[in-house]
Formats: sequence, structure tokens, C-alpha cells
Amino acid sequence: MKNYAFPPRAPVAVAIAGGARFFPVHRVYCVGRNYAAHAAEMGDDRKEPPFFFSKPADAVVGDEAAVPVPPRTADFHHEVELVVALAGGGSSIPPQRALEAVFGYAVGIDYTRRDLQHAARSSGRPWDTSKGFDRSAAVGDIRPAPGSAASGGRIWLSVNGRLRQQADLADMTWTVPEIIAELSTLFELAAGDLIFTGTPAGVGPLAAGDRIEAGIDGIGTLRNVII
Repeated sequence: MKNYAFPPRAPVAVAIAGGARFFPVHRVYCVGRNYAAHAAEMGDDRKEPPFFFSKPADAVVGDEAAVPVPPRTADFHHEVELVVALAGGGSSIPPQRALEAVFGYAVGIDYTRRDLQHAARSSGRPWDTSKGFDRSAAVGDIRPAPGSAASGGRIWLSVNGRLRQQADLADMTWTVPEIIAELSTLFELAAGDLIFTGTPAGVGPLAAGDRIEAGIDGIGTLRNVII
């Protein structure tokens, strides 16, 4: 038994829908600008290969979580996304075999310090402080769907009962198999990985007291409150 200098942190896990099991989180990957309308609202309407950034695993929070407004931002935003949960992985996975790695799907919210993101982008610096802060990756209960594709269905988000984001998963520029295949050329994917697949248009600011509800047809819902 290893003699740790102090007790290791408990593993990060996400609830699995329909039971008492939990999904142990390994890594959290995110896809940038995977809906054309969102790319346009961010000032770029070109179709390019997907690009990726990551969040620390312990940034994950679940359904009904209280999410604090992070420090050092004046423009705190929501981004609803389909999250892919992996039960397998590997390197250089061909697209036609990518779905073999899928465990299931969940609703996610990629919380963002938009002002820090814009500053980083304009100066060519990393996005870590704008995307990878504490409690920045909300994930609802994972609905098991081994080996299946999530290729269509309404995705939406409301704040205080007012709809802000709405699209269809079919609007994604890059499909789930394409995302998994491309990501696996950069990293060795593994069981426990979560992939946020990009957000549709309609991202916007949040403030303390806001109540968020997000959902994807056939997958589930996710609720957070901003404190």
C-alpha cells in the first residue's frame, strides 16, 4: 500500500440514469465551434477541422448543482452541449469503429469566462483560465447507449424559464464518430473520458440567482443554479 503524504481526493464520478451506478471520470475534452450558427456569432463562419481544449476532471459538477460565479470575470456565459461518455478508447480510431467506444450520452453545460476567452484568443494564448476553472463542466445523468450514435434531437437551454439556446444535434458540423476519431489522433482515449461536443448559437451571460435548465430529447435534462 502506498504511503501518501496526505489522503488522495475521492474519484470524480457522474450519476448514471436509471440506477445507483456512477461513471468514473478520467479526462474531459471539449470541441470548439461545432455548430455553424455559434461559430458565426463568435465571428468565424468557416468550416475547419474540429479543434479541442480540455477541462480538469474535478471541474465536473452534476444535476441540481450550485455553480458559483467565478472570480475575475465580468462576462460569465452558458453553453449547452451533448456530452459523450466513453467506455473504451485507443489511438487513431477509424470513424467507422468510433461508436464502439461509446458508453452513453448526457446533457452538459460548458461554463465560460467569455471576456477571458476573447482576451486569450486575441493574444494567441491558451484558453485554460476561460474554460478550465472550478465547477465549469456541468454534466447531467448519463443515459447508457452503448455503441449508438446521437445524430439528431432537440438541444436547448433556458435561463429563469426563458429559452436562450435551441437547435438540433443534426446541426453539428462534426458528428460524434468524426469527433472521436479526430480526438484519438491527438490523445489516447480511455474509458471514463467525457467529450463535450460543442454548443449551438444563443450563448449568453449569467448572474447570481439565475436558474438554468437544459435538455436534449431522448437523453435527459440538467438543472443548475448560479450563486
